[in-house]
Amino acid sequence: MLHSRYPHYALGLSLMIATLTAQANGLSSEHKAFGKTNDGTAVEQYVLRNSHGMQATVITYGATLQSLAVPDKNGKLEDVVLGFDNVQGYQSGKAYFGATIGRFGNRLANGAFEIDGKRFQVPQNDGSNSLHGGPQGFDKHVWKAKPAKGKDSVGVTLTYLSADGEMGFPGNLTTEVTYSLNENNELRIEYKASTDKPTVLNLTNHSYFNLAGAGNGDVLQQVATLHASHYTPVNGKLIPTGELAPVAGTPMDFTQPTAIGKHIKADHPQLKFAEPKQGGFDFNWVLDAKGDLGKLAADVSDPQSGRRLQLYTTEPGVQFYTSNFLDGSVKGKAGKTYAHWSAFTLETQHYPDAPNQPNFPSTRLDPGKTYTQSTVLKFSAR
Repeated sequence: MLHSRYPHYALGLSLMIATLTAQANGLSSEHKAFGKTNDGTAVEQYVLRNSHGMQATVITYGATLQSLAVPDKNGKLEDVVLGFDNVQGYQSGKAYFGATIGRFGNRLANGAFEIDGKRFQVPQNDGSNSLHGGPQGFDKHVWKAKPAKGKDSVGVTLTYLSADGEMGFPGNLTTEVTYSLNENNELRIEYKASTDKPTVLNLTNHSYFNLAGAGNGDVLQQVATLHASHYTPVNGKLIPTGELAPVAGTPMDFTQPTAIGKHIKADHPQLKFAEPKQGGFDFNWVLDAKGDLGKLAADVSDPQSGRRLQLYTTEPGVQFYTSNFLDGSVKGKAGKTYAHWSAFTLETQHYPDAPNQPNFPSTRLDPGKTYTQSTVLKFSAR
């Protein structure tokens, strides 16, 4: 009652509590308004900070990582994720900047799948495919949120109930996503979900990273290591063929530190599928860590700023995408233009089209079972 009747008092109280928390362990959080959707729904913004200056900002629209300020080798902070300064940018946007993706991340061939012999149809919003849960996926909804303070972290937990039949998926699905920041410059994203009918589920975060700063040129000179000896090749519609192919001898080999742009224009049919005009990466890598959160899955660094991103995940795969379809027409935060190859994604996930690929790890979720996933983004500078 206090919060709804006296919002300014409640916000002031929450800021005071956050300040006390900062004095105790270097961590603080606050939340405030972030505007309204076109239908008038209020959107909130949660800001998480640590004593090193790192700051993660999450909005309730799409459970989206809206900004991520990270220090460089000289301590200079820069926002390293692409996005917008207002709700309307996210509402009208089609690039999924920073969003929580669901119910099914990546592609479903023909937008269809079967469960126990029954066919389900998802709207086709990527040619004949369904992409990222359809045109009104989790990224296009306002989530409920509450602060999430841990012993050594500060965070926010967001919850969304996807009704039975939404975008064609069966079951009432309750999904919870928690973003938390600690003093080790680690942003942890944890997912939990349950359903009342058998369904399929593949959640991920779709942040676009540029370690030089969002809107500060391309990422072609940034150096990536993907601890993955195999990937899942695709056909011309970007649907996996079902094969787990070795990366050795192909442009997909990032097992050793490699500049992102070194082979991005190579004459290879897979790269042409991903971006017919100039080539590009948009594939699922099969991680050698096999879901072990203690093993490094990916490592990307920027030689100029010194910023480094290390990725750990419980998921079997990661979609490494080089923003092939950004073309300079998108104006993001602070009026900066997002051009071709101006960012990369590391979408931790189960494999694309898994419900239609019996040899891939299952994405089925049954009643009484709980879906969980953890992904850690660790930042440093050198």
